[in-house]
Amino acid sequence: MKCELLAPAGNFSKLKCAFYFGADAVYIGGKDFSLRSFADNFTRDEITEAVKYAHALGKKVYVTVNIFAKNSDAALLKDYFSFLQSAGADAVIISDSGVFYACRKAAPELAVHISTQANLTNKYAVKFWAEHGASRAILARELSLKEISEIHEFVPEIELEAFVHGAMCISYSGRCLLSNYLAGRESNRGACVQACRWKYQIRKKDALSDSGWLDIEEDSKGAYILNSRDLNMSGCLEELEKAGVCSFKIEGRMKSEYYIATVINAYRRCMDCGYSDIVERELLTAAHRDYTTAYAFGQNEKTVNYTDSQAKGDCDYIGNVVAGGNGYITVEMRGRFKSGDILEALSPDGNFGKSFTVTECFTESGENVSDCKIVQENYKLKCPLNLKAGDILRRRK
Repeated sequence: MKCELLAPAGNFSKLKCAFYFGADAVYIGGKDFSLRSFADNFTRDEITEAVKYAHALGKKVYVTVNIFAKNSDAALLKDYFSFLQSAGADAVIISDSGVFYACRKAAPELAVHISTQANLTNKYAVKFWAEHGASRAILARELSLKEISEIHEFVPEIELEAFVHGAMCISYSGRCLLSNYLAGRESNRGACVQACRWKYQIRKKDALSDSGWLDIEEDSKGAYILNSRDLNMSGCLEELEKAGVCSFKIEGRMKSEYYIATVINAYRRCMDCGYSDIVERELLTAAHRDYTTAYAFGQNEKTVNYTDSQAKGDCDYIGNVVAGGNGYITVEMRGRFKSGDILEALSPDGNFGKSFTVTECFTESGENVSDCKIVQENYKLKCPLNLKAGDILRRRK
């Protein structure tokens, strides 16, 4: 499969993780103008470094500039686009026509991808942006495979990108005011509080105590009445490619390194070797909501996850391998583990899925311990697997 695998990267460490596990490109945000303002994001120096790092690997970096802008943003945007062009960013992701105009004026050589926030739900909208110089359209999640194919046939000159995995928004293409209304945080400028994930209750008018709260029930399953399921198109990648999609996008700039490693590794294997039970099981190991293929095959009434906010996944994230060799590995601990635990490797190579039992463990000072409980402490473990820096350890539940 020749399509691009596009990964989220909320910081430099996640960028390296995504590339290590097989991403062809990443999308990142700067400190301003991005719809994930609570991710770590990248300073200007880090953006420059990230582009150099990616290009040395033959990979790409796209920078999100996808807020709905205000007049006060104009001068800053001009300077920012000039910087991104000089830094060598492969493209910027834009949703606002005014921001697009500012980019064309300040950085005419900078490729522009039109964000899903622009509501790209029909072939005429995509044609409009193509005629104005956009090189890629990031399609709305509300589209079916049939509609995507029609867009590709109508506008074959523009690249099509589609989300294939991750969180979905209960609002149309993510354009929402619920966060603004309930929490005063502006979702369309990157500060969404994710009010759709909350558990809602009704309170009796005359009740002043906690007992006055009543659960809202939907078919007796729960009270997460606005909580959408997670997208999972791993079994439909060939259909998407045939429809004209050239880039498979993973959602999740706020997600952990473990999540990114798990999902990118699964999709890389799926793209290289085909969909399998292994891929299906792998996508259950990281935290997720019930999965859906959304509207790929037409209307779908089963896109809301009523039961809970999020399932925890089938594995616990134990740590990152930071060094290996001579029968030992050094692990930066992220989850408590003990002697006797069976740990499993998450790796892009043949060590993927292999396990070993913890027998010997030492602190950085050389103390032999049986209980590793200090978060982000480096521990040296005896390990029969040839693991390398970048691999991850997990434990089955």
